[in-house]
Amino acid sequence: MRQYIQLYHTKVLISICTLALLAGCKNEGNGNDGVVTSSKESNSQGYKLEPIPFNEVVLEDKFWKPRLKTQMETLVPFALDKTIEAQRALEQTGHFLAGIKDQLPEPHRFQSSDLYKVMEGAAYLLHNQDNPELEKRMDDIIDIIAKAQKDDGYLYVAHITGTSKNHDHWGGGGMGDKPYSFVLHSHELYNMGHMYEGAIAYYQATGKDKWLKVAEKSAEHINKVFFEGDPNYNNGKPINQAPGHEELELALTKLYRVTGKQLYLDMAQKFLDIRGKTYVPEGEGVMSPSYAQQHMPVKDQRKAVGHAVRATYLYSGMADVGALKGVSDYNEALESIWHDIVDTKMSITGGLGAIHGIEGFGPEYVLSNKEAYNETCAAVGNVFFNYRMFLLTKDARYMDVAEVSLLNNSLAGVNIEGNKFFYVNPLEADGSTPFNQGRPGRSPWFHTACCPSNIARLMPQVSGMMYSHTKDEVYVTFYASSSTEVELADGKVKIEQKSEYPFDGKIDLVISPKNKQKFKLKLRIPTWARSDQFVPGELYHYMDEEETKWKLTVNGQRMDGTLEDGFVTIDREWGNGDKISLDLPMPIRFSQSIEQVAANNDRIAVTRGPLVYAAEGIDNQGQVQQFYFGSLPSISKIKEEIIQDGILKDVVKVKIPANKIDTEGGKDITMIPYYAWNNRDEGSMIVWIPTDKEQVQFSNNGIAIGGKYSEVKASSINKNGSLNAISDPRRPTSSEDSAIQPWISENGEKQWVEIRLKKPRPIRSIGVYWFADKHMNVDLPKSWDIQYKKDGKWIAMDIYVTDQYSKDKDQYNVVHPGADLVADEIRLNIVQEKEKFIGILDVDINFDDIH
Repeated sequence: MRQYIQLYHTKVLISICTLALLAGCKNEGNGNDGVVTSSKESNSQGYKLEPIPFNEVVLEDKFWKPRLKTQMETLVPFALDKTIEAQRALEQTGHFLAGIKDQLPEPHRFQSSDLYKVMEGAAYLLHNQDNPELEKRMDDIIDIIAKAQKDDGYLYVAHITGTSKNHDHWGGGGMGDKPYSFVLHSHELYNMGHMYEGAIAYYQATGKDKWLKVAEKSAEHINKVFFEGDPNYNNGKPINQAPGHEELELALTKLYRVTGKQLYLDMAQKFLDIRGKTYVPEGEGVMSPSYAQQHMPVKDQRKAVGHAVRATYLYSGMADVGALKGVSDYNEALESIWHDIVDTKMSITGGLGAIHGIEGFGPEYVLSNKEAYNETCAAVGNVFFNYRMFLLTKDARYMDVAEVSLLNNSLAGVNIEGNKFFYVNPLEADGSTPFNQGRPGRSPWFHTACCPSNIARLMPQVSGMMYSHTKDEVYVTFYASSSTEVELADGKVKIEQKSEYPFDGKIDLVISPKNKQKFKLKLRIPTWARSDQFVPGELYHYMDEEETKWKLTVNGQRMDGTLEDGFVTIDREWGNGDKISLDLPMPIRFSQSIEQVAANNDRIAVTRGPLVYAAEGIDNQGQVQQFYFGSLPSISKIKEEIIQDGILKDVVKVKIPANKIDTEGGKDITMIPYYAWNNRDEGSMIVWIPTDKEQVQFSNNGIAIGGKYSEVKASSINKNGSLNAISDPRRPTSSEDSAIQPWISENGEKQWVEIRLKKPRPIRSIGVYWFADKHMNVDLPKSWDIQYKKDGKWIAMDIYVTDQYSKDKDQYNVVHPGADLVADEIRLNIVQEKEKFIGILDVDINFDDIH
């Protein structure tokens, strides 16, 4: 049996992905050499709440506990195998430093960080369960990492070995030509942040401090180079620049908590406070000032902008530093940014970063469905930014957002078997168009593997967000069958919870203090169970008026508790075995977006409890885009069923009356939780269901059906393109509008696009909005013209005398028929430039019969 040394005053936030706090570490007589120097004084300031760490919560449920088993048996070993290249690169670096002949590693900016994150997840598993084989594997990798570090503390594969000379040094993909010369995008500091988190987690899991010493050596080196000056770097001048990819800031706060060394907390604050001051990039895209939140000082920021993962890591670091420093300097910025997210920029699944290209936030209310990005890492960051805000304020609304993001977008990031992943999480898919880094469904890994490795360190830590406390208050925040013990001012209290959450809202608790004592028990009543909306913010509201009154009893007696900040409080003297029962009804609810979210106009989302539901092709005999709700479905006609076997065993599926365009009358649509889609096949999926037949639009055998036109087809379709853009009602903002997936041609000089109308109509004008993207090799056409079909033949359309077939960017290129024209089919003939592709974002046909 391993002994645990209690470090009550050094409970730490151990992961970006969980923000759970550790309470102890294993001591195996490794000679820690005074590494832990924390004291009550150095850690006396912090968050208002003290979480119960994950290793002090015993899970007994059917939802999270099986995932821990999958973590240990499948996900972590699988992910460690997938990071062999990163391990080998570090080994080659160690050989280079030692003068051992070996091949040099391939240049890469952030490969090491993926390994560190997987190792962090492995460390959490070792906290809960002994696994000598996994521990030995970790020790071997740690030996490799230690040998790859220079004597002065610097650790970055490409610059140590000199392979950076074979890489694009500058621009969005660069790493600079020497150490710390391009920290905007080199990921040098980002890598170290993830290494610190992994080292801390492993130290606290095993008591072994070798990796922690590597981390401390690195941090002291970075402090010298960036804030004091080192003659071996930057000509001895302090670099005094914040990293382009935030992560180091919050990792330093963890290093401070576990060691008690004030230097690390001061460093974290310095990196925050110089951001947007000492260096502001100039350019567009990934070189824009807002991309990495460097457009202004962090205290002055009020909007969520730029790369979504970087942003949520920054906001988490701001919350950490403010809490540990005991200052409110960042609070106004954090609160304003939070409102900007939940009021204007968050998908109903809790996903952040709707825009491709920058993997980030777009303009307010631009929340596409099929084209949504919603990176898994951004959802994870959303969980932990909100969890920190909860610890800072005791307000349940932050936990409500964290729960929605965790159970929907974050959890969708890995399949139930634990070996396939989503990097991108759209809210609609047709089953054939690639969206997930080149695939139309889940992938076993990615070249940029931040999302799988983030998931690897997420799952073991969820239980660390279930309970928290003050001296005389106990907060129950996430519901699951579990047990724990809480240390209050007047003694220990054991808590046992039984629940089938998130599929059943009945929660039973047994409270057993060691001795009778008075304290407040606070139970979270989620937004979805106590208001007219599914999740906090102004974006989404229920359409139905279903009564979902929650109920509470104490020892069998009904209690009408009042709500404060989203918690119902039971303030009493507690005795051994007191029983509480909380019932949160979970009927099917229907939500709509506010009007400003154009992508969801006249569409409905289905939720049940904290889960967003989606329709999947495998359950609905074909393309789910064929369904629509003619009117709001009747709750009494909805059928719920617990799946009894297969990969989705114990999942609640629902059947809802709907309409389908290829059937007469109604037809049920079957829906499952969004997180569970694409576990059985790579078919179609949709979250936001249209409310009428005219909105139905889908692709079938390369033909876009529905929308503005009856159907659209083309001579070819690039794997990165879709015909739906031509037929859907959205209007592009520019020729590089990344919120719309354009039609893109394949190779071939001559291309065509055919549009069939729903009936013959008098045509007033036709406008074509060209797509152009030099990175995708898509350019404006060499020439184009229009034909219409008459008596089965294509005939050239004469255009008005002053018109021309123009090829301008960022506008509709409009032509008018030179004479009255009634047609039901038109054809664009396009000649593309040599070795270029053609793209179209929209074709806008106006008619003379509209009054």
